[in-house]
Amino acid sequence: MKTVIHRANERGFNNLGWLKSYHSFSFGSFYDPAKMNFGLLRVLNDDTVAPGLGFGTHPHDNMEIVSIPLSGELLHKDSTGREEVIKTHDVQIMSAGSGIAHSEYNNSRDKEVKFLQIWVFPKERDIEPRYEQKTFLPADRENKFSVVASPDNVNGGVSINQDAWFSLGNFDENQSVDYTLNKPDNGVYVFVLSGNVVVEGVELFERDGLGIYDVKTINVKTNSFSELLIIEVPMDFKK
Repeated sequence: MKTVIHRANERGFNNLGWLKSYHSFSFGSFYDPAKMNFGLLRVLNDDTVAPGLGFGTHPHDNMEIVSIPLSGELLHKDSTGREEVIKTHDVQIMSAGSGIAHSEYNNSRDKEVKFLQIWVFPKERDIEPRYEQKTFLPADRENKFSVVASPDNVNGGVSINQDAWFSLGNFDENQSVDYTLNKPDNGVYVFVLSGNVVVEGVELFERDGLGIYDVKTINVKTNSFSELLIIEVPMDFKK
């Protein structure tokens, strides 16, 4: 088993006034050669956007982009003519494929929106751009992991163009739960949304990240009520 630890207070930070963004991996003006990616996981940004403001129209290609609102709502528009509101408890994926332009704005005029934006390198390049979003209720992940993104909608998650699985879990204090990898060559990145946990002997706190690979199963023990995101990804570009 091999691990890499990303502490919350070691993340990059960018404050544009309307946007406060923490970067677990190198992004924008934050560059750390040791934090370019974890396997095919390239970006994990923890964003807060002021009321009524947001990201203007900008292009992407050949990237799987997952947005997870933690509180508030995002207004999504893209070059296909799609316009959607992404709400708390929703998970959105946009497969940029051969190229798409989109914007994301806080849908509220008086409340901040907090959300995670996560990028994963795709399995197939230059596919037709696609979009999907689903609602995943917290009650369905009490003291267990629930899949929210997966290849070809396996386990009911939104479909991602990669051999990757995203899972959310909400756990009471003093729980012990195992996560078994779906593919033996994958790794897992554990991101603590809230609480205090011990993962394979490593204690983690809110917004800490832990990457683990060369392992088949990991164990999570909770010291308090905790909310976790697990991102399972291939560790190289081989199919």
